Amino acid sequence: MIRREPAELVIFDCDGVLVDTERIAVRLNVEIGPKFGWPITAAEVVELFIGRSATSINATIAERIGSDAANLWDEAFLERHHTAVEAELQPVTGIREALDQIALPVCVASSGSHEKMQHTLGLTGLYEHFEGRIFSATEVQRGKPAPDLFLHAADRMGVAPPMCVVVEDSSYGVEAARAAGMRALAYAGGITPPDRLRGPDTVVFHDMRKLPALLAEL
Repeated sequence: MIRREPAELVIFDCDGVLVDTERIAVRLNVEIGPKFGWPITAAEVVELFIGRSATSINATIAERIGSDAANLWDEAFLERHHTAVEAELQPVTGIREALDQIALPVCVASSGSHEKMQHTLGLTGLYEHFEGRIFSATEVQRGKPAPDLFLHAADRMGVAPPMCVVVEDSSYGVEAARAAGMRALAYAGGITPPDRLRGPDTVVFHDMRKLPALLAEL
């Protein structure tokens, strides 16, 4: 990674970085797919869906099974997801400890909606760390892997893109960070294979408790 000036802002993705929702989402999509004629695998869900907005996911499903069936898939997913999140959701292991040690300003920039983030961050007790500094793909024209969301977050936070560090766990997320001209710390302790996260201006790590030290080294 090219040496730059110290970071001034840490931009966190939400799902898979702060809250452990990705495993739930993969399981539910694998369960739902066959009911609509697409026996999708967990690896396909990770490759095609994880890190993308609901609108993008719906479009991908519609290309395969048609828009009407895709809308029914989305309805089934949202209903099951809400129930599963209420019963199972936990913060990502080590994120509480990491946030307590990070002195830099932080914000969230996620493909999820504001309603979803308020729900999941609230359930896990993390909302207070980011209240008033949460940005959604619903606020920009293009979602990840386009850089729009991260650039929007940086602009709202008043920090130039090269001074931002993005913490991501999906291939689409790290691509978006690079496209925005930001450094990426790619968390590989979730469901995305490390090989899909590696690239320029990116450090891959597996333990969220090491995040503060990684930020100090930038």
